Amino acid sequence: MARVLLLSNGHGEDLSGALVGAALMARGVAVEALPLVGHGSAYRQRGIAVLGPTREFRTGGLGFTSFHGQLSELLGGQVAHVVASLLRLMRRRGRYQLVVAVGDLVAVLGAWLGGCRCAVYLVAYSSHYEGKLRLPWPCGWLLRRRRVSRIWSRDALTASDLSQQLRRPVDFLGNPFLDAAVEPALARTTAPRQLCMALLPGSRMPEAGANLELMLRLLALLPQALHQPGSLQLRAVLVKSLDAATVRQRAAAHGWRARAHDRLERGGLELELSWSGAGAALARADLVLAMAGTATEQAVGLGKPVLQLVGQGPQFTDGFAEAQRRLLGAGVHCASGEPGTSMTLEATARLAWALLAELADPATGPELRGRLARTAQERIGAPGGTERLAAAIMELLPPVDVRSATQEPVQPRG
Repeated sequence: MARVLLLSNGHGEDLSGALVGAALMARGVAVEALPLVGHGSAYRQRGIAVLGPTREFRTGGLGFTSFHGQLSELLGGQVAHVVASLLRLMRRRGRYQLVVAVGDLVAVLGAWLGGCRCAVYLVAYSSHYEGKLRLPWPCGWLLRRRRVSRIWSRDALTASDLSQQLRRPVDFLGNPFLDAAVEPALARTTAPRQLCMALLPGSRMPEAGANLELMLRLLALLPQALHQPGSLQLRAVLVKSLDAATVRQRAAAHGWRARAHDRLERGGLELELSWSGAGAALARADLVLAMAGTATEQAVGLGKPVLQLVGQGPQFTDGFAEAQRRLLGAGVHCASGEPGTSMTLEATARLAWALLAELADPATGPELRGRLARTAQERIGAPGGTERLAAAIMELLPPVDVRSATQEPVQPRG
């Protein structure tokens, strides 16, 4: 039986890796995973064996974070944990027919250290940031090595750019993380309904809690026209570690009161709380208020306008938000000003009102949605990336006995 290891370093990377892994298992491949950041819950939810001990870190990765975030990574043992995970992989040299790296330099380096053939889905880098991608050393050198059988990018511009830089084919097949949000979108009703805004305060604690408080302050500043019952539907998708009791306590400090386990209200505003179903929330939303990474990319891929609200970090900082706008294009909006100040929140509230009004206007709404659909195609690509990547990986593996497709994955030892 062909055996594949998925190596990923980040929450969104785990999601994409898990989706591809599940598609490979359905084709009879034995799949294991090594998530370098976090507990790898996306893999476990899909029955994919996870190697060794895992840890959750505040920043959720080794990339775009504040200086304080980078320092906390070091002090919190994240770098040491990643090194230990890579050493564990080196001890398993020869166990896999293919190692698939999902992420950035860290994942690429890990795949290289695995000592066997590898393929790379370079989801963390894009030429949309600067027009020409500047790969960190030694990523470019590694990607030129013969041991790297295939390279896939996160968008068409990057595929073209890297094909020239590396002097080898780099393909764009789509982004699996989009597929996780597409199915709920296809089920969305087309009946007339009120406008809806989804709130995405992020997935890392304690930052997500502080982000939610900032959003609650913002909602109170929305124009009074939106405070009328039935004017605007609000739904927040929260990380499970931000439990209902904590939310109620934090919300009370900003004038919100609990109506039920999953409801908050302030004046005429009512906020629905959810701890799952991000895809359904994005599908229903007209506007997405975001302080998140992968979920924001999913929103753009679904053709939703995104309104950023910059926080204090360590992940969703002003620098992270600005880089996200360059990556995702004109569908992502952000008010200027110092993060967290009353003036910035007021400007963000006005921008939210303007975007909702443009969407609701029969003259401007269709035009805006058309622009967003074109941006989605350019920056994220079409749905179906999971199956296309799985099929491309199968081309790199020895023939699979179809009778093994129903077998349980082999649990790793150690």
